[in-house]
Amino acid sequence: MNVEHAPILVLGVGNSLLQDDGVGPALVELLCKERGDDQRIEFVDGGTQGLALLGWLEHRRALLVLDAVAFGAAPGTVHVIDRPLDRPAARGIGGHGANAGALLGTAALLGVLPPHVTVIGIEPRATFTGIELDPVVRRALPEAVRAATAWLDARLAELAEASCTS
Repeated sequence: MNVEHAPILVLGVGNSLLQDDGVGPALVELLCKERGDDQRIEFVDGGTQGLALLGWLEHRRALLVLDAVAFGAAPGTVHVIDRPLDRPAARGIGGHGANAGALLGTAALLGVLPPHVTVIGIEPRATFTGIELDPVVRRALPEAVRAATAWLDARLAELAEASCTS
């Protein structure tokens, strides 16, 4: 069975029941409202599925992971991490077991990691039980969406250029 995949995957991960850990799914929802009509992009709320998401990564040209990212910066800081496997991993902050770093590392080991991978995350303030993002994290959503939109525009331009030269 040959299933056609959108070349770009936008994957939000995190637990929406643990306050700021739900920032990945919140960002996927916002981006899908803004860019969901483009057939070259697939938006997936991966929630807390961890390594079960490996199949979603296969046969893609680019992957954008959206997640809470704890590097010890001020809460609400937006992080854009190109080539995340070349950097020290953020410490796991959520209840989703295998964090995005484990997912990407396993995908690389299995040879299913797309050639272009970026993580955009927001530094969390609170990851306790609750369904609302902390106000400082909520205020950072537009900046993270702008960063993700710029990343998507660059990948779409690369796709268009590649199709013109082939």
